[in-house]
Amino acid sequence: MKDENFNISVHLPRVLMAPLDWGLGHATRCIPIIHELLAGNCTVIIAAEGACKSLLEQEFPQLQFLPLKGYRLRYSRAGSLLPVKLLLQFPKMIRSICHERRWLKKAVKENAIDLVISDNRFGLSHSSVSCIYITHQLTIKTGNRFTQWAAQKFHYHFINKYSECWVPDMPGEINLAGALSHPKYLPKVPVKYMGPLSRFEKINVKKKYDLAILISGPEPQRTIFEDLLVKQLISYDGNVLFIRGLPDNASPISLNNLNVEIQNHLPAAALNKAIEQSALVISRSGYSTIMDLVKLQKAAILVPTPGQPEQEYLGEYLMEKGLFYFVKQNDFLFPAVLEKIADSSCRPLAMNQEGYTLVIEKLVTALKQG
Repeated sequence: MKDENFNISVHLPRVLMAPLDWGLGHATRCIPIIHELLAGNCTVIIAAEGACKSLLEQEFPQLQFLPLKGYRLRYSRAGSLLPVKLLLQFPKMIRSICHERRWLKKAVKENAIDLVISDNRFGLSHSSVSCIYITHQLTIKTGNRFTQWAAQKFHYHFINKYSECWVPDMPGEINLAGALSHPKYLPKVPVKYMGPLSRFEKINVKKKYDLAILISGPEPQRTIFEDLLVKQLISYDGNVLFIRGLPDNASPISLNNLNVEIQNHLPAAALNKAIEQSALVISRSGYSTIMDLVKLQKAAILVPTPGQPEQEYLGEYLMEKGLFYFVKQNDFLFPAVLEKIADSSCRPLAMNQEGYTLVIEKLVTALKQG
């Protein structure tokens, strides 16, 4: 009689994914990672609240969600006052980090978690479970040399509590984040450059829009930028898709221009198609948006959030590299900006964006082997 072993079982890893709540970019770049984990037969549990939770629930309605309070930091209306406003909220951030630590101990025990993946949430490291930290900001731009050094020390203090750090960028000189992801010295934990992360795929579709506008980021600057664009769109005669970046059930807005289609939010597949149908994109220079635009090889005008040195650096860096056109929000005027980009040769280069799949494949194999 043939010897059959009916007792062999395969462990299906249970992974907790938790993105930061500063804008939607941290949540959107978790989407391809979650897809790869699910393809590897992992059980994925997502910890989030607010807009990030709404976005991920639309993409993954079948998954379990745990409520985890975000940092809920507020940005100033005047970009120049942002560093002061953030400094005043520093005690609030520390309390949030302490809350994360307590919350994680309970969540790991109650949900039998094997692995934690934190996208820029400082306090989700655990003494007995492997924990991965995702960031593209190993250098934190502040506009001041001393505060930049202090911010990096603070950041590395928390990164070094994790098992390893994943950086969504290329490892060499050809990269998307420049000094942000390639500092003079690295954290002490293993650092893996996994290549850019994007939830989108190249598709062949007919052009429908002359312009796609993608609004995103924290308040109140998201609304300030939206109001600026709404006023200027009244006299624009091209076909426009205006996506407000509000996955929650926000009240709609109207515009006295029949050529403008307004959407509060689009799920990933619909947004992917909409961007491919557009000749040009206007968006913030958030890193997750940049990775999506590079994946789709889409010409874009990047408008950094005022007072965010990281976005200002990325806009300037990528324009210098000839990938995108960059303009400050206070200088944004439709006719002038459109004329300048028409005369420029800015266009994103093709980059290998499959590196993360190999990183996750190796991780899942190791988890299944215990």
